[in-house]
Amino acid sequence: MPITCTSGCGKNAALKRPKTGDALCTDCFFTAFELEIHHTIITNKLFERGQKVAIAASGGKDSTVLAHILRLLNQRYNYGLELVLLSIDEGITGYRDDSLETVKKNRDDYQMPLKILSYEELYGWTMDRIVAQIGRTNNCTFCGVFRRQALDRGAKLLKVDSIATGHNADDIAETVLMNILRGDTARLRRCTDIKTGSNDDSSNENSIPRVKPLKYAYEKEIVMYAHFKKLVYFSTECVFAPNAYRGHARTFLKDLEKIRPSVIMDIIYSGEQLRFKDTVKKPIRGTCERCGFVSSQQPCKACKLLEGLNRGLPKLGIGKKSKGDRMIAQQDKELKLRERANLVKNDF
Repeated sequence: MPITCTSGCGKNAALKRPKTGDALCTDCFFTAFELEIHHTIITNKLFERGQKVAIAASGGKDSTVLAHILRLLNQRYNYGLELVLLSIDEGITGYRDDSLETVKKNRDDYQMPLKILSYEELYGWTMDRIVAQIGRTNNCTFCGVFRRQALDRGAKLLKVDSIATGHNADDIAETVLMNILRGDTARLRRCTDIKTGSNDDSSNENSIPRVKPLKYAYEKEIVMYAHFKKLVYFSTECVFAPNAYRGHARTFLKDLEKIRPSVIMDIIYSGEQLRFKDTVKKPIRGTCERCGFVSSQQPCKACKLLEGLNRGLPKLGIGKKSKGDRMIAQQDKELKLRERANLVKNDF
């Protein structure tokens, strides 16, 4: 026997919302989902009229739904935003080249300008080449660090006021778990923030705010929305992702969700309420002396990783700074010995 939509519209239910357990027809689900995103944007004052916003577009379900909904809400509620798509090409054969084709289709469907920046042009390296050097153990560290800075570079190039990312509730809950397991208090402090960075930061003109309109949206509901709206998105997992540390947190979270569906929101709320003692050292956001972009250390992580790749020491930026300093000192010592040996050889 068909179940009637619990919203009272009189139609038959087509799905059960993972977030609330409500049985809804597709139209009522669309309305509820879109209203929740609108409420998140308005309540947290994510945008201001007249702003230019870059949507971080990967071609996946999250960024595709984000682009669709921001365009829809911008028109429906007259936000007055100028929306553009910003994509990063990491240089992963058989993955990113295919997903970028989806991004280009989104560009045509939503009539938004698209800017694509590649690791190759920004850093002189592709992820394929980096993985060939570092292996598949720490490759996600390189990709994550470079992508974050690449988005900042692209945002500065496009002269946008903020970057909207497709981080959903599942992503944020996973990040809370990861930071707790790693004891990373610096990231744990800000990983649940719906808005990071500020244009009011006078100490750093390159600090462009990032906002997460999908912060409270469940991943399953994003997939449902994309499915019933017949949105075109790229669903293949990155070929280098299976060994990522995040995968273990994701598996753990999914197991917990089976027992307690509200666990995703519970973890996010817990992360939001965490407080640290005044004695806990807080990282100070500043500007990297080398590249000029946002950093809480000197040089920034991206510059350190890039230096390691260019020196032939791919693990230079992995682990503690003291270890990296020893690696550089050892390499410089070997170079000096080599130069001295060549001088002696030339004398003969």
